[in-house]
Amino acid sequence: MSEVLLSVDGLAATYNHAIRAVSDVSLVVQPGEIVAVLGANGAGKSTTLQAVSALLPARRGQITAGRIVFDGRDLAGSSAATLVREGIVPVLEGRHCFASLTIEENLFTGAIGRDATRAETADDLDRVYTLFPRLKERRRSLAGLTSGGEQQMTAIGRALMSRPRLLVLDEPSTGLAPLVVEGIFRALKQLNAEKDLSILVAEQNSTVALRFADHAVVLENGRSVLAGAAAELRRRGDIKTLYLGGSSQADPSRQPTQAVA
Repeated sequence: MSEVLLSVDGLAATYNHAIRAVSDVSLVVQPGEIVAVLGANGAGKSTTLQAVSALLPARRGQITAGRIVFDGRDLAGSSAATLVREGIVPVLEGRHCFASLTIEENLFTGAIGRDATRAETADDLDRVYTLFPRLKERRRSLAGLTSGGEQQMTAIGRALMSRPRLLVLDEPSTGLAPLVVEGIFRALKQLNAEKDLSILVAEQNSTVALRFADHAVVLENGRSVLAGAAAELRRRGDIKTLYLGGSSQADPSRQPTQAVA
């Protein structure tokens, strides 16, 4: 087995020292892998990713048990800013952008704090525009006036400007049209293949996640209940019924109305 990049072992977490969010989550990300964390609403996906990214304190959350190790180092007590500099870069659910800045200005903020030269920043910006050509077309537009899909691409592109070793994505498909979701996941898969970028992605949409991931972990009621190769889990007909809310997790091509481009 190759060296482990990230391991989460027996994670338990609460909010306000009272509300139990996850009670026993374990997962492993190998270098160059895409690992999907699947589960219905409330299963603990976002809490798990926030714990990995050291963002729980900002949500009044606490890790109460377990261990998170990144590249051989225990992350206990690490700040989110420290982890970004070490290569764990999160993209939060909800397409968070600076609405009053242009798309290109948003992207530039991703390079702040890593002591990048002007040439390095320009190269990274070109890579983002190659990955998401739509952003280049809209680079002078205020982010707050762009579509949901463009805002999600901007949030991901800004994270890529930090040169992550592990990109942590929380529900990137939420509220987006199926074709936009497909394009984003294809871009991420391309980046993974070309740059060997490791990706940890939480998704309720198991259909698209299992097509693009290498491995997956299924959470239920705050516990990891199933893990394995994505191709194998995709062939299991009981996954959606048992763990993902059955028919509510339909193929994205059948969810048209509230999605945005």
